[in-house]
Order: sequence, then C-alpha cells, then structure tokens
Amino acid sequence: MTKVAIIHDWLVNYGGAERVVEAFLEIYPDADIYTLVYDEEKMGKIFPKEKVKTTFIQKFPKATKIYTKLLPFMPYAFEELDLSGYDLVISSSSCCAKGVVTGPNIKHISYIHSPMRYAWDLYHDYKKRSGKITRLFMGVFMKSLREWDYTSSQRIDIILANSNYVAKRINKFWGKECKVIYPPVDIDRLLPNGKEPEDFYVVFSRFVPYKRIDLAIEACKKLNRKLVVIGDGEQKDYLKALANENITFTGRISDEEVKSYLQRCKAMIFCAEEDFGIIPLEAQACGRPVIAYGKGGALETIVDKETGVFFDKQEVENVIEGIQNFEKLNLSTEKIYKHAMKFSRERFKEEIKKMIKERVEK
Repeated sequence: MTKVAIIHDWLVNYGGAERVVEAFLEIYPDADIYTLVYDEEKMGKIFPKEKVKTTFIQKFPKATKIYTKLLPFMPYAFEELDLSGYDLVISSSSCCAKGVVTGPNIKHISYIHSPMRYAWDLYHDYKKRSGKITRLFMGVFMKSLREWDYTSSQRIDIILANSNYVAKRINKFWGKECKVIYPPVDIDRLLPNGKEPEDFYVVFSRFVPYKRIDLAIEACKKLNRKLVVIGDGEQKDYLKALANENITFTGRISDEEVKSYLQRCKAMIFCAEEDFGIIPLEAQACGRPVIAYGKGGALETIVDKETGVFFDKQEVENVIEGIQNFEKLNLSTEKIYKHAMKFSRERFKEEIKKMIKERVEK
C-alpha cells in the first residue's frame, strides 16, 4: 500500500487552495497532512486534528495569527519535516510547502498555485505598499529567499500548475516545464435558478488592494448601475467611502446567500489579475456571465462573448466599456453553465489519478 503525505503551506482559512488539499485527501483518505500552522477551530471539521501534523512554528505564541510575518523561518520549518516513511509526497504550494526534502526513492509531486509573487513578479508592488521596516527587510532578505525558492524547486519530481498563466511563470523563474491541471471548483452545489436576472451586478472578493474592487464601484457609480459587494477585508472603510446609494455591501455572508446573489445578478464584475480565479467560475456555474479584466487566469476560465466579456486595462473607463459591451449581448445561461461544468472536482481528481498512474506508478 502506498503511504502518502500531503503538504500544504498553512491551514488557517478555507479557500481555493484548501479545496485542492481536500480533493487530494479524497483520493488518498489515509494520507497524513503536514502544514506550517493549523487552526483547529476554523479547519477542524474539514481537516481533523488527528490527521494534521504541524511544524515547530505552531508552538510560537499566536502562530495562526502572525504566521505571514514569519517568512524567514518557513523554508527551514518545511525542510525539517521528516518524510522518510512515505512512498509519495504531494505538496500544495504558493509559498514554501514545495520546499520539503524527500529521499531519492520518494516521489514528490507539487501542485503550484503560484510561485511566490512577492519574491518575483510583484516584488516591487509589494515593496511600495509596505512600511519602512518591511521594505528594509525585503531588500535584505528577498535575494536569499529567491535563491532558496529556485533551489527547492529543482528537488521536485513532478510540477503541476493550476493554469497556463502560472506555468509560464514557473518556467521563467524556476526554468521548469510543468503540466497544467485546473483546480477543483465546487460547482455541484451551484446551478442556475431558472429565472430572469435582476437589475444588479455583483462583486465577490476579499477587500484587498490587488482585487481592484474600487474600479467596479467607480464604474457603477458613473453608469448609475446597482452593485452588490460581497466580502470583507482591510479596504472595507475605503471602499464604503467610495460608494453611493446604488452600492450595497453585504459583509461576510453564508454560502447559500452568496449563491442566491450569484444566481440573481446580471453579471459578476471581476477586476483582479488572478493566477486562476475560482470565483468567476462559481458565477458561471450559476449561469451568470463575468465582466473581467482580460489578463491572467480569467483568459482560461471565461470565453469572450460567450460566457462573459473582457476589458483590457485596470482603469474605470475600461470597466465602464466592459459593462456597456456586455449589455449589448444576449448570452446563453445554459452555455455558461455547461462551460463551468468542465472545471468540476471530479474532473480534477480523475486528472490527478491519471497523471499519478502514468508518471508515478509505472
């Protein structure tokens, strides 16, 4: 019997990356999970405590709150994990989890959500937005982190990317070729409601700068369109200050409430440049189109003028143009829904199992 270890950066919140880990666990239900830090209160129902093993960083005071500030310790923490008793190691990584050390007879498959963007292509953006101490730290530490990131990538036996967009960056920064397997989207719980859309647009996102929710708000203000903004985060006060009476903020709401808004909206507005972007597919699984920034993973999940429309710059006037172009179209709910079905969890699991059978078991 194959003994499997699943490695993940951290288990403190449930999102797209954690769905990948959950799917790996469905393929290998007896696998052990290793992670930097683990929040049992938030994640215990999905990943039971008895299955999870953590690094020494878990012992730090308030580790599940401050872990992102402990980046200098992360490479060492993952390299210290003893995986010698396993036959197969599968890592899920956008940070340091892919840096675990495995012996020559242990296959290591790494599913890469993204190379560390703050170390590579978004380094200067992150540095500009950081405080003085962080900027000083980044200038001193980032060179050695890049070297470790590159070196640790060379130890991986099989690299999988979550999109062609990420695969290009893996090739540029690590010099490695990889196979693309799109991540699982929980589309089984989503479907169209069979009714005509209502008169509002939707944004569903964490309130962080790179999501560019401000663009959707400003565009809807200028066009006098109704917009429902779902989510929460550090930009809440800033975004609310931009809004007028046509913009509604829901805060954090249940999955069923999110589903209802996605089913009823005219379309989702998606202004971020994402590595993949699961949320636009959730909208499409509800039969609703997406007005999206035409860069990054959106180009792989949205079909222009069939399941949505693209705008070409992250500027208010371009978002306005995207909304106006969308309103001239008559898109098929059924076609949008069928497109989203191509990204199901079962499809992901079958592709992973096929890849392991072809490249590991043989």
